[in-house]
Amino acid sequence: MPVLSQPTIDIPDQHGRTAVVTGANSGLGLETAAELARHGAHVILTGRSPERLEAAMADVRLRVPAASVAPVTLDLASLASIRKAAATILAVSEAIDLLVDNAGVMAIKRSETEDGFERQFGTNHLGHFAFTGLLLPALLHRQGSRVVVVTSFMRLLGRLDFEDLHGRRRYGRWKAYNQSKLANLLFATELERRLRATPGAETISVAAHPGYAATNLQRGDSLTQSAALSIGNTLFAQTAAAGALPILYAATAPGVVGGALYGPGTLGLWGRPRKERLDWKGRNEEAARRLWEASVEETGVAYPELFAGGSSGRAA
Repeated sequence: MPVLSQPTIDIPDQHGRTAVVTGANSGLGLETAAELARHGAHVILTGRSPERLEAAMADVRLRVPAASVAPVTLDLASLASIRKAAATILAVSEAIDLLVDNAGVMAIKRSETEDGFERQFGTNHLGHFAFTGLLLPALLHRQGSRVVVVTSFMRLLGRLDFEDLHGRRRYGRWKAYNQSKLANLLFATELERRLRATPGAETISVAAHPGYAATNLQRGDSLTQSAALSIGNTLFAQTAAAGALPILYAATAPGVVGGALYGPGTLGLWGRPRKERLDWKGRNEEAARRLWEASVEETGVAYPELFAGGSSGRAA
């Protein structure tokens, strides 16, 4: 059962810092953006719908009247949109202190992005891989900068099928979702290894997950699925605000370790954030390297600023 009291964390002062949050129009992204703004950060909210972004900014300003926020339209299912959004952000922000890769889709019927990617893998992983790579020059030499990649406890059931990453031969909605969330974790750890192998790089890469939190992801695309997810949320889920705490901890806490994973402290599902031990899948450097190479080939984003010689990185 979820904890009854709302967990909290101490967020350091964020004045003078610029943060970019994907999927900031609702759920975990909105809660993350609001709290970063509450503590002084200038927050760039990204999302697919300009109208929903305006509503999200109004929500943040209602909670935090002095909030410094700006919207950028971003569709992670479109490489063209990703490139346009990254160029827009870089045109107004020479330096970025924090990138939270949060947006995603969950357990949907098979469809493809405009670039021909399976939509869950394409949005949840490849979209963030490309977006992060394009923004990295503004982060790389910024002292204290971080990339936080949001994964899920469902990563534990994930398996990377390198022969069929896009589910063209066989597709299962949960199989594809779990694969994409394992990919999120392996992207975060491989990015950290490459950052540590790059002279002068100041950025760290961290993974976080919300545990079991009620968000718009649990809407489902059928009445049966929606009903099941709604019942689960009612009985077991913590709030989106509580689910955002591990993300905020990974984004702001002084003692956060690059390459580590942070999640809720009670069974990995609810409660205050803590550093988690990576299972063997999360520690699989060969799978992470293969995923990175496949992602470069798929997206055309090659991270030229990073040394690719391979480093064991910091212990997670």
